[in-house]
Amino acid sequence: FSPRHPSPHMIKKKCDMVLFAGDLFHENKPSRRTLHKTMTIIRKYCMGSNPVQIQIVSNQEQNFKRSLHGRVNYEDEFYSVDLPIFAIHGNHDDPTRDGGTEMLAALDLLSISNFVNYFGRQDEVDKVEVSPILLRKGSTNVALYGMGSMRDERLNRMWQGKKVRFLRPENVNSPLDGTNDEDEANNGQENTWFNIFALHQNRDTGRGAKNCVHESMIPEWMDLVVWGHEHECRIVPDESLVGTFRITQPGSSVATSLVQGEAVRKHIGLLDIRGCQFRLKPIPLSMVRAFATGEVSLGRGNAMNAEDELDPDDPKVEENMMEYLSAHVSRLIDDAREQGKNLREDALVEANKALQRKRHRRNHNEDDEEMGEMGLGKPMFTIKC
Repeated sequence: FSPRHPSPHMIKKKCDMVLFAGDLFHENKPSRRTLHKTMTIIRKYCMGSNPVQIQIVSNQEQNFKRSLHGRVNYEDEFYSVDLPIFAIHGNHDDPTRDGGTEMLAALDLLSISNFVNYFGRQDEVDKVEVSPILLRKGSTNVALYGMGSMRDERLNRMWQGKKVRFLRPENVNSPLDGTNDEDEANNGQENTWFNIFALHQNRDTGRGAKNCVHESMIPEWMDLVVWGHEHECRIVPDESLVGTFRITQPGSSVATSLVQGEAVRKHIGLLDIRGCQFRLKPIPLSMVRAFATGEVSLGRGNAMNAEDELDPDDPKVEENMMEYLSAHVSRLIDDAREQGKNLREDALVEANKALQRKRHRRNHNEDDEEMGEMGLGKPMFTIKC
């Protein structure tokens, strides 16, 4: 668990909410120390007296079935939340049975204690029905869809069998007492909801046609897909193969496996929404452990240089191999140290920039000028993902 990396950014950027697309924890049953640290961090950065600017206009009892009172945490009069967290479960922290008949996830503990708004869980085994959380801030309306992790083969089979159903809001001017099916007509009305879909599944990257979610399965009317599970950071939104929505893949905030994708610079995303327009600003993480990978081929003819080739008939081939590999690992260690140095320098630069911006805003409303140049205006909906 590593929210301590993005947490200062959430406060500095004055986010309206935080969105986790699964795997808040790396283990299904986190230790008591991990849970204690998690709650400490959330209390430090997410609890306070500042009012929350977003309003939920959908049926909260349907959205937050796992909470105690069936409503978002910042509307509980006994708690003071100024930065709400919305999270779905991933494949590492999915619900399991623990000495009873009810399936519980680690997020259930945070949900029942009002630290996290847990959504997107599907309890049916033969069908999936995804109902959105409808969020409103000023004139901006966001429909947030979530789907917690499921076995890819089962989900793929249900999707192919048309047993995955997305509900859409009836209209923008009234609270959501009911929803329309995605296949029903919208009576010719223009869609005024910005649709976000957070999921935690395999992408179609060579794992097999039935062991992933294909981009063509996602409804075309989505605007932005926040794709969890994949560890490589591809935070800049890419156009989908369908061509009607974009996909951002935040990746893991820390390296959890020894693969090439983990060596890519880690980022979080700051998503600003105004009406149906959006922008996502990548923010590099500086408090992460430097990570470097490399590949070595010891076969004859595969070496980059002729002097690097090893002769299998050489009686000292094992000694030469150890020397060669040791030198290669030493270069990787130097690369990682250089990356760590750059990360620390970046952190110092960001801190200085933040201090300068804070001083500048005392005399000039920099945020309003920037929004005006973009033609986005205010109010703006800001999400950290």
